[in-house]
Order: sequence, then C-alpha cells, then structure tokens
Amino acid sequence: MDFSFTEEQLMLQDVARRIAQEKIAPSAEHHDRTGEFPLENIRLLGENGLMGIEVPEAYGGAGMDPIAYVLAMVEVAAGDAAHSTIMSVNNSLFCNGILTHGSEAQKQKYVRAIAEGEAIGAFALTEPQSGSDATAMRCRAVKQADGTYVINGKKSWITSGPVAKYIVLFAMTDPEQGARGITAFMIDTDKAGFHRGKTEPKLGIRASATCEIEFQEYVADADDVLGKEGEGFKIAMGVLDAGRIGIASQAIGIARAAYEATIAYVKDRKAFGAAIGTFQMTQAKIADMKCKLDAALLLTLRAAWVKGQGKRFSNEAAIAKLTASEAAMWITHQAVQIHGGMGYSKEMPLERYFRDAKITEIYEGTSEIQRLVIARNETGLR
Repeated sequence: MDFSFTEEQLMLQDVARRIAQEKIAPSAEHHDRTGEFPLENIRLLGENGLMGIEVPEAYGGAGMDPIAYVLAMVEVAAGDAAHSTIMSVNNSLFCNGILTHGSEAQKQKYVRAIAEGEAIGAFALTEPQSGSDATAMRCRAVKQADGTYVINGKKSWITSGPVAKYIVLFAMTDPEQGARGITAFMIDTDKAGFHRGKTEPKLGIRASATCEIEFQEYVADADDVLGKEGEGFKIAMGVLDAGRIGIASQAIGIARAAYEATIAYVKDRKAFGAAIGTFQMTQAKIADMKCKLDAALLLTLRAAWVKGQGKRFSNEAAIAKLTASEAAMWITHQAVQIHGGMGYSKEMPLERYFRDAKITEIYEGTSEIQRLVIARNETGLR
C-alpha cells in the first residue's frame, strides 16, 4: 500500500492551504456573522483552479484527480466550512454531472465559466416536501410541440441559489414513470420565469448563501436537457455519490481545525497547577479525537482513490461521508467541552466549528440515508 501523494497533488494542497490561511480564515468570522457571500475569495479559488479540480484543462479546470480534490477541500474547510460548501457544490454537484452526461456545447458553456471562477453554479434537487425521497418531487417540466419544456415548481435549500448564474435542475417530465420520469436541465437564472426566494437564516455555514427558487412558466430549450429525458434520477444519484466525497472532506477539515485548536489549548490552559493536557480525562478525549479524525481521512481517501480508478464507489463514498460527518460532530463537541466557557464564546471559532459540523450529517444524504445505502450494498436487499 502506498500512502504517498504525487508532487502535483501536494502542490494543489499547498495552494489551497495558503489561500485558506491567508484569505479565508481571517475573514471567516465576518462572513459567518454577516452572512455575506464571500465572492472575492471564491473568485480567488477559481483563479487558482480550485473550483474545477477534476475538470479537464480543456474546459478551464485544473485537470487533477479525486485525491487532489480531497486534499484541497480539507484545507479550505479548515479555513472556513462555508467556503468549502460553495467549492464542493461547484466541483462535485455542478461540474461533475455535466462532464459525465453533458454535450460538448454544455461543457464549454457551463463548466468553463464555473471552473474558472467567472460564475457560480448550483444544484436543485430538494423541494419543500421532498428531501431524501427525491422521487416525490412536484416540479414539472412539460414538453411542448416545438420541443421546448415549460417548467413550473419550487426547489428549496439551494446552496448558492441567491448568487448562482447556472443551475442543474431536476424536474418531473413523466410523473407516471416515477424515478424514470425525472429529467435534468441546465438553467440560466437570467432568463424569464426564474425567481429567487429569501436567503435562509441558517445555524451554520452562514456565508454559503441558501434559498428557495421558483419556476413560473420558465421555458427550457431541448438543448438544455442534460443527458437524456428520463435520466435525471440516475444523474442525480451519481452526482451525489461524488458529492459525498466532498462533504466527507469538508467534515474532516472542520474536525481538523477543531482538533488543532484543542491541542494548542490543552498545552496552554492551566488548572490545579498543571496544563489540562496532562489530565487523563483530557488525554482520553484527545486520543479518541485523533483516531476518529484519521479514520475519517483514510476512508475518504479510499473513496476518492476508487473513484479515480473509474470503479463504482457508491458504498465507499457513503462510508466516508457517514464516518467523517459523525466524527466532525463528535470532535467539535469534545473541542467545545474541553475549551469550557471559551468554547461556548464567539471570541473563539470553536462554537462556529460546532455549528458548521452539524450540516455535514444532513445534506447530500443524511446519516440515516448513508446507513441505508451501506446496508443495502452489503446485503443486496432492498
């Protein structure tokens, strides 16, 4: 087994680390407090190839592999989770599906703009009444005699929805077919019939703007169909597999930041005449934090490696996402506890790490859904 990274992977990791430490982390408190979208920082990530890491250079990307993506995502998330959310959606949910299923014209138009940081992309699957059960969607796309589609309906919890130029939308074209009646569309938010709702006031990742979107007689051309009619559900599930590697990486970055802050704190903080890091109860927490952090990283790298080999990686991605997200929640919880009152104060970033960690157990497949995916893959039972 070879756990070493290539020179190119390490170079991209270094670029991500420098941007995270010099630009993202210093502004994280401001963006969290105000909810202001970090457009300048996102453009900087795009200029350095971090918004299209696995996108071929021919489409404006870095032309790297899934391992490089994990390494870069961890660094950005350690600087601020909200930035890594935007980065993850652009890389995994937006670009990935178009590269796999899109036409050459769609790749040139949509992928290049996102990969180069000139525009923001989004992914619209969830609806107010359907989250984990995507087949219950009510958003409708009705095909017309001239080959166009008229779209009506709402989508909710759309990451980057308030600022996205382009969106990958999933709508029902044939309700009688259930999952096989869902079609994916490329949406230009500047066209008539597209409307944005209010920005959601969230517990964490507050600088990652999220909103509800609505379509009222929006007309999509036949060329706007991503893949083929009826392939939307398959496209969405494949994209979410890739997205779970991104969210696992995000969780690791959050957890690592909390862990590193805790290591520094237990060396400096004194109680009863000694550094609290010498107390056995504290040491036990530190040991468990380190084990969970390393396990999450290795499982995520495994999932990325399998994906990079061109093999099916659904199970590995679910295992990584489940393990990393729950590790992040546990580690940030312990970090706050060890810091005591200071961990609860907004004077330190610990409480932000704690708030940000929670979403990794929810979006792109809840922990409950991950357990179903894993168990079904292991047993073959549905």
